[in-house]
Amino acid sequence: MRKVTTKIFAILALFMVSLSYAQAKKPTIMVVPSDLWCNQNGFMTTYDNQGTTVKIPDYKRAFQENPELIQVISKINGLMAERGFPLKNMESAIKTLESESAENAMLSSKSGAGVAESPIDKLKKVAKADIIMQLTWTLNSTGPKKSVNFTLQGIDSYTDKQIATATGTGSPSFSVVLPVLLEESVLAHIDNFNASLQKHFDDMFENGREIIIRVKKFDSWSGDLEQEYGGKELSSVLEEWMTANTVKGRFSTSDATENMMLFEQVRIPLYDATGKAIDARGFAKSLQDFLKKAPYLIPNKLMMKGLGQAVIVLGEK
Repeated sequence: MRKVTTKIFAILALFMVSLSYAQAKKPTIMVVPSDLWCNQNGFMTTYDNQGTTVKIPDYKRAFQENPELIQVISKINGLMAERGFPLKNMESAIKTLESESAENAMLSSKSGAGVAESPIDKLKKVAKADIIMQLTWTLNSTGPKKSVNFTLQGIDSYTDKQIATATGTGSPSFSVVLPVLLEESVLAHIDNFNASLQKHFDDMFENGREIIIRVKKFDSWSGDLEQEYGGKELSSVLEEWMTANTVKGRFSTSDATENMMLFEQVRIPLYDATGKAIDARGFAKSLQDFLKKAPYLIPNKLMMKGLGQAVIVLGEK
């Protein structure tokens, strides 16, 4: 009897692991109004990017002043949820971002060096969605009938690469409810759109998530990337570490000097051996810890830009 009970528990445990793995295979989505829609409707703002004025969407004001926005995003969220995609609520992410005391601060070293993040980068970090769905829509009127033009763009939130798109116009309808018109327009296209999203996510399971890692040095550090450890230059040590720790050894050294290295198309696993999700920061933290240990003993600082770009600066904390 005890053996039977043990087997039952083992089977249940295996089932739960399999179930959690299957659930994890769907990308997490956050639906946002596109830059084009925000600009056309007057919901733009500016921020100072280290002396350069940059124009970006003012999502908070858009939610506060345009009641249709919540209705439209809720409708798309519902369509995606019906198809099994986990969702991040954009309005909640904005509120979480506002509650963080460091919202408008720069990430910096103790000496003042740093990497500035845009408000959009910060929003992505808070939401931690795999895919950003940008939505653009326009309401048309033909006599008493109305229709909606729409464009959906699926953006990888780690790389900002477009991975799926759908566009179309719904049939003219007597309905005056925007979410209903939008649903009628989108339904004919959303399954093909979702298939593209899933194909991209399946590729990430097979070949890893793509990120960027930059390695730089503080001016105050006397060493550089040509410094040798055990007969190998530090740059070679870094490339060997990348080969050993990326999925299938996939990465590209896009640039390398004595003062910096740029690794692009760095493919990192989605999960570690325990099943815990790995993001760009977690992966870069492993490299950071590696450099702090013997024989290198290099103090360094890890800084993030958005979800998919990590900067390790050598020589200070």
